[in-house]
Amino acid sequence: MKRSREQAASELFAALYPRLAGWCRRLVDDDETAHEIASEAFTRLWSRWTSVSEPRAFLYVTAANLVRDHWRRLDRERRTVRRVGTEAAVRPHTEPSDPSVRMLVQALPERLRVPILLHYYADLPVREVSAVTGRKEGTIKADLHAARELLRAHLRRNLDHSH
Repeated sequence: MKRSREQAASELFAALYPRLAGWCRRLVDDDETAHEIASEAFTRLWSRWTSVSEPRAFLYVTAANLVRDHWRRLDRERRTVRRVGTEAAVRPHTEPSDPSVRMLVQALPERLRVPILLHYYADLPVREVSAVTGRKEGTIKADLHAARELLRAHLRRNLDHSH
């Protein structure tokens, strides 16, 4: 039994790790960090191996949460550097907000951010996003719509301000 469990875990890793690491790479824009996040997601899966019914979905939700934590750390570091630089120069902060989609997705409330990451970045169908999050398909569809509208409005505002 233990042998087949290890074999199943090994096959799952071989099948999913490259794609998960690539997905993380697109989100964090750094190979080393992407591999750390993907590896940590697998480590967490192994620790719950017998209780996880949807390993692929578990991996992507876990990785999405780790990516969010990474983005938060980067944001804190950027704010600290900016604050120190501003205090040293004694000038007002006039840097425009970052209009990148990644930053916009990061700014979404978790209820909207997780379905966006799972559906659009992990290519999970609405049905699987529903199963992973424990929310109804209709709710997921509504959340995806709300998130797209927020992103669209924010991008439109940034475009209007850049002219």
